[in-house]
Amino acid sequence: MTDAAPPAPRPRRSCLAVPGSNPRFLEKAQGLPADMVFLDLEDACAPAAKEGARDLVVRALNEGDWGARTRVVRVNDWTTHWTYRDVITVVEGAGDRLDCLLLPKTQNAEQVVALDLLLTQVERAVGLPVGRIGIEAQLENARGLLAVEAIAAASPRLETLVLGPADMMASLAMRTLVVGEQPPGYPADAYHHIMMRILLAARAHGLQAIDGPYLQIRDPDGFREAAGRSAALGYDGKWVLHPDQIALANEIYAPSQSDYDHAELILDAYAHATSVAGGARGAVMLGEEMIDEASRKMALVVAGAGRAAGLRRTSVFTPPEA
Repeated sequence: MTDAAPPAPRPRRSCLAVPGSNPRFLEKAQGLPADMVFLDLEDACAPAAKEGARDLVVRALNEGDWGARTRVVRVNDWTTHWTYRDVITVVEGAGDRLDCLLLPKTQNAEQVVALDLLLTQVERAVGLPVGRIGIEAQLENARGLLAVEAIAAASPRLETLVLGPADMMASLAMRTLVVGEQPPGYPADAYHHIMMRILLAARAHGLQAIDGPYLQIRDPDGFREAAGRSAALGYDGKWVLHPDQIALANEIYAPSQSDYDHAELILDAYAHATSVAGGARGAVMLGEEMIDEASRKMALVVAGAGRAAGLRRTSVFTPPEA
């Protein structure tokens, strides 16, 4: 398979979906402040437009100004006859401008391995670094959810596991037509088990976990509520379908300024406490809070997310007097 591991996963708080068959949307997306943009050859392209969309996506990648955004192409899933040609056309035509391929409706580890092998062959054929292009696996049905742990371990190219809520809801026969909303009649969170299973598999293998879209694009309060649930669990970001959802996602999946400042203070205080100058202690008080090694690990998560979001600390740690 791959010769080398891909680079560290890139931040994906807001993941903008762009129809690969629409030149106007492909151009407009380049000026939007999303962390990631994925150009879609799957559900956003009608069957009759899929083959022509490949060339539009290649042209957009090569000629567009995508800045520092993570650039992803969602190919069609392996049960179709489009997948192999999607991969070959996009990677041969614009592989040096591509960060990841997104594989929808992933049902087992073998499908990820197959994509890895095909990517490796194309990279070698055109002289690209083998293994640099990452893979995102989208979980959209019961089979994929049951196999998520094996999927997460299937390839060193894997960067992200993505929840596909609409197809997942259909696969489970949930009695609702509103993607991202709770089905009526169920008093708890109907998606909690699904989301936790994906999150656990992602974290066990060092991957990011991304929530799927909220389709009511004119309902910012509904988006905030849905995104807030997955952000609270620890998800890294969410798909967005409209420019108005981007700022919300960037805000919701970044820590607050106060939480970020507190995390940085914990790291400073613990580093000082465990040093010789600080008494080489394993636990210490920070104000009214006792912190230790577990506190440091939790603070690393929040501080890392804040730094990735571009936050700047507004507090300064002052070592206590001996």
